[in-house]
Amino acid sequence: MSRRLFAQQVYWMIRKELLSILKDPRTRYILVMPVIMQSLLFGYVATYDLDMVPYALLDLSHSQESREFAARLDGSPAFKRVRTLQNAEEIAPAIDSGEVIMAVTLPQDFARQLNTGGMVAVQVITDGRNSMTAMFASSYVNGITAEFNSSRNPRLNAVGLETSVWYNPNLMTRWSFMPALMAMLTLVQVLMLSGLSVAREREQGTFDQLLVTPLSPLQILIGKAVPPMLMGIFQATIVLLICRFWFQIPFAGDLLSLYLVIFVFMLSCTGIGLSISAISQSMQQVMVYCFVFLMPMILLSGLATPVENMPEFLQIVTYADPMRFALDSIRRIYLEGCNAFEVAGNFLPMLALAAVTMPVAGYLFRNNLE
Repeated sequence: MSRRLFAQQVYWMIRKELLSILKDPRTRYILVMPVIMQSLLFGYVATYDLDMVPYALLDLSHSQESREFAARLDGSPAFKRVRTLQNAEEIAPAIDSGEVIMAVTLPQDFARQLNTGGMVAVQVITDGRNSMTAMFASSYVNGITAEFNSSRNPRLNAVGLETSVWYNPNLMTRWSFMPALMAMLTLVQVLMLSGLSVAREREQGTFDQLLVTPLSPLQILIGKAVPPMLMGIFQATIVLLICRFWFQIPFAGDLLSLYLVIFVFMLSCTGIGLSISAISQSMQQVMVYCFVFLMPMILLSGLATPVENMPEFLQIVTYADPMRFALDSIRRIYLEGCNAFEVAGNFLPMLALAAVTMPVAGYLFRNNLE
């Protein structure tokens, strides 16, 4: 088969799939209105809580007093020290990588100021990409600082905090949640559309017609995969426009990196959806399978609960969840201004999942066609 004929057949397969999706007015309504409504709804009402804060400590004092203050942080169930820094240059990489949510710096004159009755300024830097976590973290440090001051002299506030929030200075929940909707809504729609593609053919009685066409399993696989991905890009664009122009959330990154992440994410989601579609005999089965996958994928992504707060075995499971890595990449690109190279590590799990699910879907298609 010539490349030109191969491309023409794939084109007509994609065109057929797009027409089957878009010809029904109800389907067109479902593709657009839920995205707009859910974006506005989550943007106004969604929040999330905090159970554990991974933080880094930079102790420039190395005194008994600074160790006592650090011990109060370490003794709190809300904090977990994951890094002990040696200099201020290590703060930015620790926060940018997502390894820590907060960095606490105890100044060199910490002990001297306390012992001479002076006021000590402790610097607290939090990661505003997760605004609720940053807000609660600052609140917890304030409480620990008040206890520390009270233990030394209830009448004096010897230690004060200088709080700085990166990437979300006003700690607006909407700033961290709305970009995440690009991953969540894309996951839902792409998984459903790709999952229903073959099952819809079976129920409409047109699947058998594919058996007598000259299309190869690869062409059918490509034809079934491209339309859901196009719809996913379209819906992600709607959410992006709402974030930027309706809610006025500044976009710090570049569009090419953002859409590259979305494309790779959709590739892995489409592989899952096509595998579900190939093993399902009806649209009802597809709906059940999709909901079985959707809820765990959303919960394990870190959208509502930071991955660091999950049990260790669940943190291992999250490596099989492409939404976890898409979510982290989109937030970093949108709020932090990272490029594709800086989030390249998140591409590997998503590509690995696509490399597994796409061949599985192709194998199932080939068996069905034969």
